[in-house]
Amino acid sequence: MKKSNQQEMPSLLERHELKYLIPFSLVDDISDFLSIYCSKDKYSENSEDGFYDVYSLYFDSPDFLFLRKRLEGAENRFNMRIRTYNIDSGMPCFFEIKQKRNRIVRKYRAVIHDPLWPQALETSLHPLEGFQSEKDALNADLFIRLLCSYQAAPRVLTHYRRKAFISEVDDYARVTFDINLRCQLEEQFNLTPDEAQMNAYDNETVFDPDCCVILELKCYSTQVPLWMLDLIRYFDLKQGCFSKYSASIHQVFGNFQYDMGDRLAGSVSASVGWG
Repeated sequence: MKKSNQQEMPSLLERHELKYLIPFSLVDDISDFLSIYCSKDKYSENSEDGFYDVYSLYFDSPDFLFLRKRLEGAENRFNMRIRTYNIDSGMPCFFEIKQKRNRIVRKYRAVIHDPLWPQALETSLHPLEGFQSEKDALNADLFIRLLCSYQAAPRVLTHYRRKAFISEVDDYARVTFDINLRCQLEEQFNLTPDEAQMNAYDNETVFDPDCCVILELKCYSTQVPLWMLDLIRYFDLKQGCFSKYSASIHQVFGNFQYDMGDRLAGSVSASVGWG
């Protein structure tokens, strides 16, 4: 019997993250498979096509230490970002730190309801307000301390469309499909994209041919659900690695453009408002 797992994501979470690059043609079939064990998350449930917008502002040090640690394959590394799903108001937004040590990802997340958060990060004159839990306050404090320690600043803003499922038979397991990845250079505390500056980076120079969707399987670090293993075997999925931050930095600083008319996810573009 299914149980409801539609609670908010924990403030601190240790999990496995398995990534696969798949063709868009597999999204419906995998979604059907997942329907036995999962339900759509609240954002997908409220979306007509199941996909919703995700906006993430990534930070790095002046010498791009976070990026270099990733490219070097450091066993202990982290990145920092601010995320929102509501571009109209920008609220709530989420301060997130993702630390990867060996194969385990530890994610710290603070829910932010203070619309003056940019001022709080730019100056100590405006302390953040409106926390709904002590853990949110502690994680926000950690985010700000790391920001100051590494002199981290905004580097790139990303936008993509996501379809997400949450397990109804496990304490925590999550599956996401990400499509239509775009990015722009961003040096301000800003979560609103400039359409004239946004560029796609889910093309064949980054992805394998015909594979334009990032599929992620996420679960507690202590146990991988059996149905996830069955899914991997049934669809013959080949695990890979992909970093939205690394790919978007390459797109922005590599100074190459991509013709939107050649997008592999063109079948979805019209339905999600691409122009």
